[in-house]
Amino acid sequence: MSDRAGGPALVGEGIFKSFIDSDGSELPILKGVDLQVEVGEVVAVVGASGAGKSTLLHLLGGLDRPSRGEIYLDGRRLSELDDRQLAEARNRRIGFVFQFHHLLREFSALENIMMPLLIGGLERTQAGPRAEELLRAVGLERRSSHKPPQLSGGERQRVAVARALANEPLVLLADEPSGNLDNQTAEGLHDLFFRLRGERSFAVVLVTHNRELARRADRVLWLHDGRLDAVSLSTAEHEAVP
Repeated sequence: MSDRAGGPALVGEGIFKSFIDSDGSELPILKGVDLQVEVGEVVAVVGASGAGKSTLLHLLGGLDRPSRGEIYLDGRRLSELDDRQLAEARNRRIGFVFQFHHLLREFSALENIMMPLLIGGLERTQAGPRAEELLRAVGLERRSSHKPPQLSGGERQRVAVARALANEPLVLLADEPSGNLDNQTAEGLHDLFFRLRGERSFAVVLVTHNRELARRADRVLWLHDGRLDAVSLSTAEHEAVP
């Protein structure tokens, strides 16, 4: 169990994001999003396709910068960080899990998990045991030498989760993490998320269309018309979850 105290892990204040359309006009996606996520909390973001859910996740993770507004990671304002500092914060403080695992095909499961540790400057003698411990945590210790093409879809996502947790992030961001899995495999992945959240005390923000996953979250937020609102799951299902 982590020794982190409770408190806001991630805060968004008045987040706006616009893109330039093909005709040169401004296309607003987010129109003043406010969000606060505590350490150990799981927040599900739902909404119709094209509502801006992935855009919001990219902003929260420092993969893109908002047009206006502020994002704070563990109290630190991301807008104050230059590109190098932002990359370091992403590597050390944020874990990402996407619908498609994005594992490196030429590397084993163990080597994929070691990658963010090595990038962060850890020696191989330290990164190896850490990656092995994470493989055990996700139930894949016997698959450490297997490369992604030799793993099932569910196993690849478990490796992706282990890789996301390699640097003990404060926040895990997941974009449709089980969207490419069958129901039984998806349920196993969801169980893993919640077990690891309890054991390791990180905040989770996940984008999902999966009703069962959204039901298990501590809060459900509905992104619509560029804004984020707290809703009951029954409302979210009616409006946003197919």
